[in-house]
Amino acid sequence: MNPPPGAPQPDFGHLNHMTDDRGTFEHALFREPRPEHGYCSDDMARVLVVATREHGRSAETRGLAMLSLRFLQDALDSQGRCRNRMNRSGDWEDRPGVDDCWGRSIWGLGTAASHSDDHLLRHLATKGLERAMQRRSPWPRAMAFAALGTAEVLSVDPDNMPARALLADAADAMTLPRRQPGWPWPEPRLTYANATVPEAMIAAGAALERPNLVRQGLLLLEWLLERETQHGHLSVTPVGGSGADDHGPGFDQQPIEVAALADACARAHSVVGDGRWVDGVTAATNWFLGDNDAGVVMWDPETGGAFDGLERDGANLNQGTESTLALLSTLQQARSFVGVPG
Repeated sequence: MNPPPGAPQPDFGHLNHMTDDRGTFEHALFREPRPEHGYCSDDMARVLVVATREHGRSAETRGLAMLSLRFLQDALDSQGRCRNRMNRSGDWEDRPGVDDCWGRSIWGLGTAASHSDDHLLRHLATKGLERAMQRRSPWPRAMAFAALGTAEVLSVDPDNMPARALLADAADAMTLPRRQPGWPWPEPRLTYANATVPEAMIAAGAALERPNLVRQGLLLLEWLLERETQHGHLSVTPVGGSGADDHGPGFDQQPIEVAALADACARAHSVVGDGRWVDGVTAATNWFLGDNDAGVVMWDPETGGAFDGLERDGANLNQGTESTLALLSTLQQARSFVGVPG
């Protein structure tokens, strides 16, 4: 399976429409942002990732990258902990911590510090990263997101000791516990952004030269991709999660699940090659184009935004930021595989 020749190019129009001079609003009512729901660091970290991936960027993506960087710098306190929720007036509504937004901030800052083509942005991202890498999180997902960011740092700066130390701590926590027969997943249920877990294993194993961890991640990703494929298309874990006794399809399915699979398959291909991982990216792209359990297109070609969820009878037509970022990320991965045999 090759990347679909008709796959659209990433369109940042809707993301910019969702953005003001403070940040990107989290939610939308159909096409229109809902400022009353404010902003979140989770989204701004993902904005930084997708904006940084756009080399030779336009003014709009350069602006998005710098805006998201400033947001994350403000979200981090002097001890490297991260706040997540900001209201429309610019006031933080939660206390700093080390949950998912902390891990995602490291992912975004690490990506920008390592791969941005803007010297100032790289410098500022590195300063924020130095603060955040002081901390550790007890939450496996948060450490998995942090692992992705520190692996990016080590890909260009293998002697960065704070990044190596944080990645090693994340890798040490990735050993799978004893599992029930037929259920290799390290948690009792699949929850959200599931493919981030094996992607972090693959990234950490490759960066730290731990081949067993790479192998473990590849096997787990292979199992997840097989479980989340039905009748030749993706049928991803629904918003309520999925356990060993649950059988799909389940609804509503979230675009973040699809994007996490695309990222993980792209990571696997970068480490070991193998065309089946190209097939995984293609399946993720095709999910947005209508090859899914409801047979409906999951994005709006007029805006470039993605719909918020796949339901049994169609799409949730709100075009929120998380969903739009998932589409942009998936299309970026698909673009990188054009011409690569599947």
